Amino acid sequence: MGEAAATRGGAAPPPPSGDQVELVHTGHRAVIVAVGGGIREYTLHGAAILDGYGVDEMCDGARGQLLLPWPNRLGDGRYSWRGRELQLPLTEPERSNAIHGLTRWLRWDVLERGNGRCRLGLELPPQPGYPFQLGLQAEYGLGGNGLTVTITAENMGSEPLPYGAGAHPYVTAGVAVDDALLRIPAGSYFRTDHRQLPVGRQPVEGSEYDFREPRRIGAMKLDTAFADLIADPDGMTRVQVSGERGRTLTVWMDANHRYVMAFTGDTLAEHRRRRSVGIEPMTCAPNAFRSGDGLITLEPGERCVVRWGIVAEG
Repeated sequence: MGEAAATRGGAAPPPPSGDQVELVHTGHRAVIVAVGGGIREYTLHGAAILDGYGVDEMCDGARGQLLLPWPNRLGDGRYSWRGRELQLPLTEPERSNAIHGLTRWLRWDVLERGNGRCRLGLELPPQPGYPFQLGLQAEYGLGGNGLTVTITAENMGSEPLPYGAGAHPYVTAGVAVDDALLRIPAGSYFRTDHRQLPVGRQPVEGSEYDFREPRRIGAMKLDTAFADLIADPDGMTRVQVSGERGRTLTVWMDANHRYVMAFTGDTLAEHRRRRSVGIEPMTCAPNAFRSGDGLITLEPGERCVVRWGIVAEG
């Protein structure tokens, strides 16, 4: 037996998702994890708000993860930036895509914890395909209005860098996806090819993708990005999933999030399939490192702060 095993002395191994930070506030409970800096669990009075994963499990389906420094897919993992051709690892090899950024499996530092909030930090080192210095912080807070997530990115290097932010919570309203009511206030959606890369933007008007008023999802399969979001007077866009007994979950996002993804989980493992809806706030469109659609350029020393959150009613 190795020295490390002998030193551990039979103690239980650490959780696959690393350090667990529990947040509690008047019936709300969330567990934030160091690996990926995401949300493993969120409940209200014991009822699941997010379809999470166990403390002894590795995260699957990107559930609760932060998608940085880009969300969604990048075709061939290849893009041009300021006269350079850059190549990222293909993390969705079956479709020849790089997917959901570079921070999902890195261990974030817990910088603060307590009083229903915590703050995590990560310095993303320069690497092949993304040779930039990016500092990241994720702050989670529970309050009377539910969960608030604040993501701060700072260009710590000496040259401009491309950036996009996203997140991948799966919300559950206590019913199967087929029976859930979905509302997405969006004027358009992206058509995609067989690799789930966008090939055009279409108005939702007159299409099966018109969820501007709440309607039952039924058998429809969604792995769809929406754009031209319709904000409320306070500047926030609110996507809603409703279920039995009048229970409604609202994923809100600030004006920096110009796109949102809806995913009904049809490609997940069988025991996960179509039991919750992924509602993914995004600051840029899929394939933005190539198309530039919504892509943020951070100049040296510049910061970008975005917020989103979840409110449960009923």
